[in-house]
Amino acid sequence: MEDASMTTENVSESETAEPTKAASAKAADDQLLDELVGRAQAEGLHLTGEGGLLQQLTKRLLESALEGEITDHPSRL
Repeated sequence: MEDASMTTENVSESETAEPTKAASAKAADDQLLDELVGRAQAEGLHLTGEGGLLQQLTKRLLESALEGEITDHPSRL
């Protein structure tokens, strides 16, 4: 019977780096969102509603996605 605490596995560096990269990216995303919300509130910008932060971010995201579609598929024009 083999003791589970004594077994070892060969794990590549990329396998161990992936969770670290994902955690770092999430932390950076969270920090960016906190900064955006904080700046919006400091400037008196509402988070939701007409002209609010959510509406502005959604608009920019959609415009960026559409621009990507247009540049990625010029044959569709």
